Amino acid sequence: MGGENGLQATCEVLVTSDIHGYIYPTDYRSRDERSLGLAKLATMIRSEREKSQNGLLIDNGDIIQGTPLCSFYMKHKEETHPSVKVLNALGYDAAVPGNHEFNYGMDELRRVMADSNFPWLSAGILDRGNGQQPAFGKPYIVKTTESGIKIAILGVTTHYIPHWENPRHIEGLVFQDALETAKQWVPRIRQGEQPDLLVVSYHGGFERDLRTGEPAERLTGENQGYAMCMEVPGIDVLITGHQHRYIAEEIGGVMVIQPGCNGQALGKITVHFNKEEGGKWSIVRRQAELLYPDETVAADTAVLELALELESETQEWLDQPIGQVTGDMTIHSPLACRLADNPFMEFVNRVQMEASGVEISNASLLSNESKGFQGSITMRDVLTNFMYPNTLTVLRLTGRDIREALEQTANYFVIGTDGEIDVNPAYIEPKAQHYNYDMWEGIEYVLDVSRPIGQRVVQFARNGVDIREDEEFDVVMNNYRAGGGGNYDMYCGKPVVKEILSDAAELVAEYILRRETITAACDHNWKVVAQG
Repeated sequence: MGGENGLQATCEVLVTSDIHGYIYPTDYRSRDERSLGLAKLATMIRSEREKSQNGLLIDNGDIIQGTPLCSFYMKHKEETHPSVKVLNALGYDAAVPGNHEFNYGMDELRRVMADSNFPWLSAGILDRGNGQQPAFGKPYIVKTTESGIKIAILGVTTHYIPHWENPRHIEGLVFQDALETAKQWVPRIRQGEQPDLLVVSYHGGFERDLRTGEPAERLTGENQGYAMCMEVPGIDVLITGHQHRYIAEEIGGVMVIQPGCNGQALGKITVHFNKEEGGKWSIVRRQAELLYPDETVAADTAVLELALELESETQEWLDQPIGQVTGDMTIHSPLACRLADNPFMEFVNRVQMEASGVEISNASLLSNESKGFQGSITMRDVLTNFMYPNTLTVLRLTGRDIREALEQTANYFVIGTDGEIDVNPAYIEPKAQHYNYDMWEGIEYVLDVSRPIGQRVVQFARNGVDIREDEEFDVVMNNYRAGGGGNYDMYCGKPVVKEILSDAAELVAEYILRRETITAACDHNWKVVAQG
């Protein structure tokens, strides 16, 4: 980061985001090698650093959760988190906490941060018990290159985390609006530090179309990247994430990068400077690009070695059989699974109902990559279907609440140009959100998606009797949904009857282990139609 040539100099900012614990280039469903992971990115990082000499290296969050490797580590926790080991070895300059950093609670997050040889930056997350000071120490850092270029890096995290996270995991924290936080800190840093380059690393994405500025999603405040580009003067570079998109372009005069997820791309921002009279550096031009680790990029052996023992133990654990299924519980088509009751989703809801002791449940197919179960079931099968560490919450809801939730879930569908039922594009772009479609057990319902939005629930009963709006029911769902995640506002503020703090994968594995054999079954209590 330097390479001064007369009155000119260049610096590079290398960026990772949403790695989600992918270190090895491994598909944990099949054990096949794929073009992803920190080990491959490490090879590219080292190569870029040799060319540019000491570039800034920043991680933009969601680094400690997401793979079976992380799940296995959390069962033991005997040493430094493997992702942090790698970031330490590669000499990261800073990281920003993402929303998934909070999935395991503050004790684990504090431990991760204590083991890090770099600061974690987040200006908008405050400690309620410490005069509302930044909870993680430094809101920003300043680095000076060999050429004397002064670079400030401000960390900001989406403030929408309380809508998803288990309240126990974020107890004592205050989440300030991320946009307002940027508006507060950017001019403060500009005035106080007078940097030559100001970088905002924001674990959040874009709420609007990047070219038209039209809303691309409901404007909840979860993603505010577009507003930051347009409303916060003084930002030179905006690092983004959270949405798992691939973005490298200029928006509103700000150079923007977002390098996907799981280590499938490395973000690179190159900034060229001229030295003005008086010694001040001025930006001449900026360039953002994404570097992809294809099959020609070998994984860094030193990084692989850091996680070798844990990876081997994880793979052995994943291959352990825990039971078997009689019948077919596979997902042959994600769309078909969401159009009518399915044995796999019925199984998921039955597990939730038994764990919570209630008779009504909703659950979602978390990924279109989920394949369900067939034949022998291993831990690999469980963890690849239940990749998020969601816990369960029981809410007391009225019939009106449940009907509103069904109307919200019905928004997932549209009628395509061929007259067939199709997925609403809003659930695909800018970020895939298939997990925001729920399927219910314990009630009977029919959704007619040819009808107008908000009027699609055409049958709604329990045990054959129409449900009244004022009836009350206890309903189990995952904690993300219970907090209103996915625009299920009707759940916000509703009485919490019970919380089950074991995560979904653990509950499913225990359910199978107790029975040894589970049977695929389906009571066909719901369906989606387009009657016209």
